[in-house]
Amino acid sequence: MLADAKRIVIKIGSSLIIDEANEPRRAWLQSLAEDIAALKRDGREVIVVTSGAVALGRRPMGYGRRALALEEKQAAAACGQITLFSLWEEALRPVALAAAQMLLTADDSIHRRRYLNARNTLDTLLENKTIVPIVNENDTVATAELRFGDNDRLAARLAQMAGADMLVLFSDIDGLYNANPATHPEAQFIAEVREITPQIERMAGGAASSVASGGMITKLAAAKIALGAGCHMLIACGTLPHPLRALREGGACTRFIAPESPLSARKHWIAGSLHPAGSITVDDGAARALRSGKSLLPAGVIALEGRFDRGDAVLIKSADGAIIGKGLIAYAAEDAQRILGKKSGEIEQILSFKRKDVLIHRDDLALDG
Repeated sequence: MLADAKRIVIKIGSSLIIDEANEPRRAWLQSLAEDIAALKRDGREVIVVTSGAVALGRRPMGYGRRALALEEKQAAAACGQITLFSLWEEALRPVALAAAQMLLTADDSIHRRRYLNARNTLDTLLENKTIVPIVNENDTVATAELRFGDNDRLAARLAQMAGADMLVLFSDIDGLYNANPATHPEAQFIAEVREITPQIERMAGGAASSVASGGMITKLAAAKIALGAGCHMLIACGTLPHPLRALREGGACTRFIAPESPLSARKHWIAGSLHPAGSITVDDGAARALRSGKSLLPAGVIALEGRFDRGDAVLIKSADGAIIGKGLIAYAAEDAQRILGKKSGEIEQILSFKRKDVLIHRDDLALDG
């Protein structure tokens, strides 16, 4: 499965970054960086979601290993974040890669403008083949209401946001069992899951590591998000060196199989879940182009209605008023009105900026029928 993936999100748990003495596992990180470099040489796009900031910040804050209040976690994260990203930079440099830091909160996946900005940033970073986006929850400002709560779910939301086709959750267990193998030696390994049923959910247990905040419960919650976005997911043990290479060579893992591709899931989401904020009417030539799989250019639009912003859903109508489909528009209504009927090459001259050459990209379009 990993060999077929094009855009991969890899989540690294705290227990892999840091040992029981709260010391960084530098040699292990270096081996992972070498694995990431091998994937990128093969043409894969890689995003890393990393834990570890709070754990690394405990020592400078003098917190020891006691339970922390929210404000203490935020302070520890502020101290540990610098060390965490320095570790990633240190690991990636010898393999000719550079780290790009992104800090997100749950609100960034809910608020439409922030979602679009984060997605655009990721896409731009991934266009540079020497950059690896390194993402963590912004623990320094996240409140209890806005926290993802664990980086398993953050990784799944990020995979959804980025349109990834593979999510890999590395932890200190090699996959899903029908009971906790630490307390039930007879527990059976589950190699493949195609649906998160109540029976599957009952198999989950708590976090096994003293430095980890997630457990199998959060991993199954992540699987629900990923599979719903058309993204396959793997749970695998990452404790040994070169964990990605081990997976590529057939290492043990639990495979969660998505029923459709990320693009198909995205189109179904656009068609069924988003309320249109307005509508645009296209000429006959544009209607034919859309039905043949093309994007919608400003030149093909003859009218628009409604007050919509960039990234909002709009209905697409033919010249006779029939609804053709629904799409996510790349320009706000005021800007779209100004470039209506114009050639793509004129957008920047008219608006003094250009986001895209198209009003609606074909990947952001769901046609009726």
